[in-house]
Amino acid sequence: MARDDGESATYDDNDGMSTTAGTTRRTVMGPARSCIRNACGCEYDPVVENLDYDYGYDETKRGSKPQPMPRMRTKGEFYVDSFNGEPWGCSFGTGEENGIWMNSGDQAGSIMAALVWLLMLYSAATVTLLTITEGIHPILGMVYCTLVAMALSSHAKTSLTDPGSVPRSAVPQETQRRDSTSHSMCGQCQTFKPPMSHHCRICNRCVSRMDHHCPWMNNCVGAANLKHFVLFLIYTWTCSAYALGIFGFNYFFCADEDCTFHVLVVHLVRIMTVLCVGAFLFTSSMLMNVTYGIMTGIGTIDRLKKKATNTMSQSDEEPIPLKDVFGIAGYHTWPFPVDPIFDDFDRVMGYSTPQRLVREQQLMEHKRPTITPDLVAAPTMEMPQCISDFLPV
Repeated sequence: MARDDGESATYDDNDGMSTTAGTTRRTVMGPARSCIRNACGCEYDPVVENLDYDYGYDETKRGSKPQPMPRMRTKGEFYVDSFNGEPWGCSFGTGEENGIWMNSGDQAGSIMAALVWLLMLYSAATVTLLTITEGIHPILGMVYCTLVAMALSSHAKTSLTDPGSVPRSAVPQETQRRDSTSHSMCGQCQTFKPPMSHHCRICNRCVSRMDHHCPWMNNCVGAANLKHFVLFLIYTWTCSAYALGIFGFNYFFCADEDCTFHVLVVHLVRIMTVLCVGAFLFTSSMLMNVTYGIMTGIGTIDRLKKKATNTMSQSDEEPIPLKDVFGIAGYHTWPFPVDPIFDDFDRVMGYSTPQRLVREQQLMEHKRPTITPDLVAAPTMEMPQCISDFLPV
């Protein structure tokens, strides 16, 4: 399932299991479209026979003409659940009722996140002054400022994106129910706790596939924003290496006055050099940490727990596929901090919701989908009966 905004999601029914539906798509492509799709790595095309069911369809504006029902899907087709169940309120916070995800309860994290922006803008201003004073070529300054803009965009997306918080109505997937007779519950949230998820006491939410809570991001790093976090590390590492390369070339190979930095900018460059060295070393270690987590499937928190109990050798986690980090929308979307589209959102997050299962059941029975109210989690450790009725057998 893919989730772009709200609860937009795609599903692949390769295993024959039913998850949720909304849009079907048939693979009907010409040679040119097929070539482009293979070149960019796209696994679905949203413009090819997009039979989306529009939940905002207004019959009064269409001459009282009812919306046609989507056709039944065949095995292997992708579905898009276009229903947006996210809150529309313009409120900041980490609760389910907040429309904009922002952790405002951690003052130290807010200061550290603001400090990242301050230092990155300082470096961009320094390089701009070098360009103005003809210390470096304008193209070099443009490239660096572009990298800074991409790094700050990735930082903003990491900070303001829901990392994969588990809703109160979360329920186990069909495969989890079939393979296990018991499921974990969060003692804080009193809801289903998906595998590899952890409860963050700062965000006060359970986060799917949580790696760690990063104070520099002022947010958790989980399944939904891991891509943005990786991009921030890559762009910050590139900025540091790029600036150190420019400064090093000037220091070791500058032999005339044409390439000498202006006296007013020299002190700024010295401070920036120290910052670049620190950023280069820090991002290098973080990139190795994240790469190790993706290759082994063990997040930072789980790895620390396993090392503390000396159970690393007993790990049976599988590596995380890159499509579960960067999505399936194509390689051209990987360098940009845009939300990834997952082929199976429920599988990536580790849970499903009764609302999506009900919408699929209605579509499969060729009924007009209705919006189901949110289900509030029961205060007990047992799964509420109203949720159990919606689960696949």
